[in-house]
Amino acid sequence: MLPMFQRELVEKNKWLTLEELADLFSISQCLPGIIAANTAVFTGYKHKGIPGGIVSAFGVCLPSIIFILIIASFFTAFADIPMVQSAFTGLRVCVSVLIINAVMKLRKNSIVDLPSALIFTVIFLLMVFKILPVAVLVTLAGLFGIAISLLRNRSTPKGDAE
Repeated sequence: MLPMFQRELVEKNKWLTLEELADLFSISQCLPGIIAANTAVFTGYKHKGIPGGIVSAFGVCLPSIIFILIIASFFTAFADIPMVQSAFTGLRVCVSVLIINAVMKLRKNSIVDLPSALIFTVIFLLMVFKILPVAVLVTLAGLFGIAISLLRNRSTPKGDAE
């Protein structure tokens, strides 16, 4: 969903900036529910208020529900066929490439200085080693960002008129 949202919401329609999309995905990971639905609701609400949020939720969820119901009705009959298993192996590789591509684009606007690189490194390692749940990691990253901002503001002298 991230590559599709990036293409549709940021690049094509310009409804969100890349930074807003990254923020929405961060928030959406902390909330219960489908990340795509949460992001769609936020985007719809931003542009058309409550009705926009409701319509965008249905718009992003309804086609998936219909498609999944159709696939589920046939999947058990075909899941053990080697060709179907091979197709899913190829699809997983493709999805991995799409996610890596979206992450690389987000990285350009996210890791902009040494403090953001440190936050990235710490959170990445904690995630790789599964030390804390994702919601806690997102919260920690936000708190680190706030702390760095406060430290920067404290160390920046107030401009005295000379």
